[in-house]
Amino acid sequence: MDVLKEVGNIGAGNAATALSRLLNKPIDMGVPKVQVLPFEAIADKVGGPEQFVVAIFFRVDGDAPGNLFFILAPEAAKGLLQRLAGIDSEDEGAFTEMEQSALSEIGNILVGSYLSSLADFTRLSMYPTVPGLAMDMAGAILSYGLLQFGQMGDDALLIDTSFLEGQNQIEGQFFLIPDPESFEKIFESLGVR
Repeated sequence: MDVLKEVGNIGAGNAATALSRLLNKPIDMGVPKVQVLPFEAIADKVGGPEQFVVAIFFRVDGDAPGNLFFILAPEAAKGLLQRLAGIDSEDEGAFTEMEQSALSEIGNILVGSYLSSLADFTRLSMYPTVPGLAMDMAGAILSYGLLQFGQMGDDALLIDTSFLEGQNQIEGQFFLIPDPESFEKIFESLGVR
């Protein structure tokens, strides 16, 4: 867990730097909370299977394939767009095509930073596919990911993170769900048996 927390910290730093460069303003990230939890507990971590969420989904290819979800509450997604990207929303509930595109790009940058840190630490090749964006109940999104990409691993790595811009804080969660054989590869490469 200590190694995973360190990877999470480095990934958070890299993600904050990448986001700061993109937006041309200082962005910090809070110290992430990292834990390993069973796949079926993911929906509960975001408020339950019927909780409406915004999810940016990636398939991770390479030496340790898996699936990665970046999940936000709709209000947090709007806050991320408004406070960090300067995109003011006209509609409180719906997301315009431009907002969806911006969320996908922000997710792409953040996920790329986390995966890059994990790949550097493990010396494994890991890279994300093009992001997919979904707005639905958490249980439906996770089920779709499971159907789309076949069997997912039994466990997920949760990285709870918060973005800070001045006094504004926005929270989101990364869930890395390695394929069944990938967790072992990741831990082995980190020197953990």
